[in-house]
Amino acid sequence: MQSPDWSLVQYRTNDSEKTAVGALVGEKVVEGPPGTAGLTLLEVLQRWDVLAPALREWTPSAAPAVADARLAPPLTYPGKVVCAGANYWDHIAEMGIERPAALGEPFFFLKPPRTTVTGPGDPVPLPGYPGARVDWEAELAVVIGRPGRNIAPDQVPDHVAGYLAANDISARDRLKAALPVAEPFTFDWLGHKGQDGFCPLGPGLVPGWQVLDPQDLRIRLTVNGVVKQDSSTAQMMIPVHEVVAAASRLTRLEAGDVILTGTPAGCGVPRGEFLAVGDEVVVEIERIGRLHNTVVAS
Repeated sequence: MQSPDWSLVQYRTNDSEKTAVGALVGEKVVEGPPGTAGLTLLEVLQRWDVLAPALREWTPSAAPAVADARLAPPLTYPGKVVCAGANYWDHIAEMGIERPAALGEPFFFLKPPRTTVTGPGDPVPLPGYPGARVDWEAELAVVIGRPGRNIAPDQVPDHVAGYLAANDISARDRLKAALPVAEPFTFDWLGHKGQDGFCPLGPGLVPGWQVLDPQDLRIRLTVNGVVKQDSSTAQMMIPVHEVVAAASRLTRLEAGDVILTGTPAGCGVPRGEFLAVGDEVVVEIERIGRLHNTVVAS
């Protein structure tokens, strides 16, 4: 699967928890581009219109390597993590849903950013209660660079800084509340999608100009080396630019906001398969990168 030319990352060195901005070139972390010293990647995104032209001309392969760099979550932390649900034709087919004759607005939900967002190599904690059924969902994530509200689909590329790989971890046992007070309160989206560590992102932000067509990317997920999801973003029901435009009609999108665009077929729940302690989960997206996480006990 083709790797990105390079991506913007956050990293730590030694025992420090302080992050710095760098670039991932192959397997090597190099020092960040001019203008990023002392900043977080979120702060870089807040200056995106100023910094992006220099980034286009930058040659990361010529930058000094960082010894003993440890990748951190790429964004600490987005203001919003907006997620589009049921947005792949092959995924709705595996759920037994008939292909609709017409499509309306995307279905959106939110994840709490500061407690769900983790990074490459970080653990995914299984909930500590009995009967947890935790599933995987490989997704292409869009990161906003230029803020906007009511963005037209053809203007979305001007607002996108870049892309990440994401895993929309989901507790299927919490999808429906056991004792809802009324029918409108049946679905527990916070318990289902928003538990701690349920949004690994990474490994780095691939600038939008490296991704010529976000609807032509292979997307794959493995668990312990076994392929579970293997599809393409061409399977999206509502394309990336229209998903972002629809989100902007609901809420103002700010620099650093992350939008997950849905998952393809291959989730565990249709097959009765769920994550267990010790599982190694890898999301790979063509030209975006490889995101690896290990499942641990809560």
